[in-house]
Amino acid sequence: MSIVKHDFTKTIIDILDRFSEKNGNEILKKSEIIQYLNIKTKAANRGSKSRAGFANHYAIYVLIEDYLNGNFSINGGYNDYEGAKFSDLFRRQRELPFGSKLQNHA
Repeated sequence: MSIVKHDFTKTIIDILDRFSEKNGNEILKKSEIIQYLNIKTKAANRGSKSRAGFANHYAIYVLIEDYLNGNFSINGGYNDYEGAKFSDLFRRQRELPFGSKLQNHA
């Protein structure tokens, strides 16, 4: 699968490089969720009206944050996790920068 390249792709690769010993390109090639984020950030350098779809980024962010806060990446046990409450995750989304503008159907 070829990677969609746009103005913000370099920023994504730079961030991945910073946290992965310069393996950003390889991580982008292998990670479907990062490829999804790459596609969805195509409008990141444009005006705020172009960024209506960023609610999906917030949803992914709070899900990953919940996973990391539960230390599942270290201790395991995610299969036994009952899951987070939607209301808690949605409240967390709204606490993030610009999150107060999110709708509950995002």
